[in-house]
Amino acid sequence: MALAGLAGGCGATHAGTASVPRAPGNRSVADSRTVPTTTLSSPTTSAPSIDPGRLSQTAAEPDFGAGLDAQMQTLWAALVTGSTSLGRRVFFPEAAYVRMKTRVLPNPAGDYTWRLIAFLNLDIAAYHDALGRAAAAPKLVAVETNPSLAAWIPPGACENTIGYWHLPGTRLAYVSGGRAYSFGVASLISWRGVWYVVHLGPNPRPANVGTVDDPQAGRGVPGPGGGC
Repeated sequence: MALAGLAGGCGATHAGTASVPRAPGNRSVADSRTVPTTTLSSPTTSAPSIDPGRLSQTAAEPDFGAGLDAQMQTLWAALVTGSTSLGRRVFFPEAAYVRMKTRVLPNPAGDYTWRLIAFLNLDIAAYHDALGRAAAAPKLVAVETNPSLAAWIPPGACENTIGYWHLPGTRLAYVSGGRAYSFGVASLISWRGVWYVVHLGPNPRPANVGTVDDPQAGRGVPGPGGGC
């Protein structure tokens, strides 16, 4: 599948990009949650009856608890199985992306398909390959975020006509062969108070290949901040 460029679009890191950090309130800076193994065996498998991308955006900030965990559990199932169809279930809705990029890109639907989805498919294969080389079946044990890094990206910033929340550097911590590992989910953005993946691997990247974001032994640290 051809790829239309390496940078740009939602979640791209740009020097001088405008973002409005929200006050973290009483939340802890680091947010690490153990993921119940009972929920991992039954990720979301049914598509919503109404395309959320066709509904109006809201400024509601997504939560960092059960809602995010459910999205990441479905993503984890996609990575373990190599299923791009599962991955699409937690990916930013096409209709929402087209609305955000109207009047900004000449062909937002094409950019969604030939860049964002093309990279998603390449990245799912790369993450699946990395997990497949493990000595034993990997087990997701925690979803780690830094809520203080979440920022509201206002309309007009980052080449978007509609605002959204952005969360960089969520980490999926897992155990395989008795050892702890983790890797990143580069960018999550919101639509109607739900977190969606917009870049699984790093964005931008030096080459059009599937790339695992910041793989590490151990849990690593969520982040870094910035981007949009």
